[in-house]
Parts: sequence; C-alpha cells; structure tokens
Amino acid sequence: MINTLIFGGTTEGRQAVLDEPDAVVCVTTAYAGSLLPPGTDCRIGRLDLDGMRALMTELRPRRVLDATHPFALQVHDNIAACCSELGIPLVRIERPEDREAAWRKHVLTVRDAKEAASLLSHMEGPVFLTTGSHTLSVYTETVSPDRLYVRVLPTAQSLTLCEQAGIHPSHIIAMQGPFSAELNAALYDDLHIQTLVTKDSGAAGGITEKVLPALARNMDVILIERPQAAAADGNNLNPETGGQHAR
Repeated sequence: MINTLIFGGTTEGRQAVLDEPDAVVCVTTAYAGSLLPPGTDCRIGRLDLDGMRALMTELRPRRVLDATHPFALQVHDNIAACCSELGIPLVRIERPEDREAAWRKHVLTVRDAKEAASLLSHMEGPVFLTTGSHTLSVYTETVSPDRLYVRVLPTAQSLTLCEQAGIHPSHIIAMQGPFSAELNAALYDDLHIQTLVTKDSGAAGGITEKVLPALARNMDVILIERPQAAAADGNNLNPETGGQHAR
C-alpha cells in the first residue's frame, strides 16, 4: 500500500510531486517523466480504464491525485471511475480559470479544434497553433499546411504527428514552456502571424502571455474553451489557494 498515486504530466502535477515526495507518479511519456524530480517513483505509459484499474489494485493507494491536463476529459473520467469502483478517495487538481480577464471580449471562442479549423478556412494569412500535436490533422484537413506554424513539445512523438499531418519542418517550433509574452511576440513578428489559435489552459498554460501580444498586433485570436468534465466523487484542489472546493 502507498499513500498517494498521482496522475500527472502538467505543471500542477510536478508541484504535487514536490508536495508528496513518496508518491508514485504516472505520466504518459518518458519526456514528461524526465521533468520530474530525481528519484521520483515514476510509471511511464498511457493507461486505459483497465490499465488504471490494474495499477490501483496493485498499489492500493490511500488516495489518488488527478493532476492531468484540463482538456484530458477521457483520462479524468477513467480515473474517477476507477477510484469510485475501488473506493479510493480522489482529489482533482484543477487550474483556476480567469473568467474576468478583459481580453476575453476581444477573442473568438470555439468548442473544439474542428470549429477552430472551420473558422480558419474563412480567414487569410499565417496561423500560429499552440493546441498540441494530437489534433493537427483536424486543421490540415481544412486549412493548407503552408499557412500553419505549430508549437509542440520537443518529443519524437510530437514531430511524428507533425509529419503525419503534413506540417512543413520549417513550420515546427518544438519547445518546452512556459513562454514569456516577449518570446511569443518575437515569434508572431518573425513569422508574420495573423491568427493565433490556443486553448484556454489557464495561467499555468501561459494563456495571457499568448493572447495579449497577439491582440497588441491586431491579430485574430481563436480560443478553444475548456471542456466541462463530468462530475466525479471527491474534492477538487485549487492550486492557487491550496483550498478545496466543490466542482
């Protein structure tokens, strides 16, 4: 039996490891594992529902922390289902949303990558995508890859997905964040970007540092709204306050 099992891979997940040094941590890639503190007991690989159930049965954690990405709805649902089935307390660590940010009234909001791609098909000029590598093919089905500049994690998997989607090598920016407003501004200027497409990933995702330089340059900004996860048993932990609150 262990005290805590953490499903991580985000900034919040890495912070949770610092707060729980004896925890076992699950991440999807070796790259994510390399960002954890040395000596962390880390399990690497994508787990489906059965894999999560098997791992929790093996480790018998006293509690589980879900510190996965806010857009990983299926992962959240699988973790919650396993915890409910096995009677393990679950804490969801959620990134706070700044719903009052003044810049929000100046951006175009959409539900998903498909809606974003549809909007882009009616626009012109170079596009800067910061929505990850897994949905790139959704964009290239509608928008010419010649227009797309993509910022992805510096991993072999990300580069493979870029290649499969038809993204030109010269249009790939493989970097690990967070990114400053100054760096984003320099990229927009150098690449002559006219439209930014990004996810509402919260402060930890550097959303304001991406949006404000874009608006200052009169660029269009398409924001993919954060999906609403299904309600799960347990509490959520707000990483800004350290307090617990209801969903």
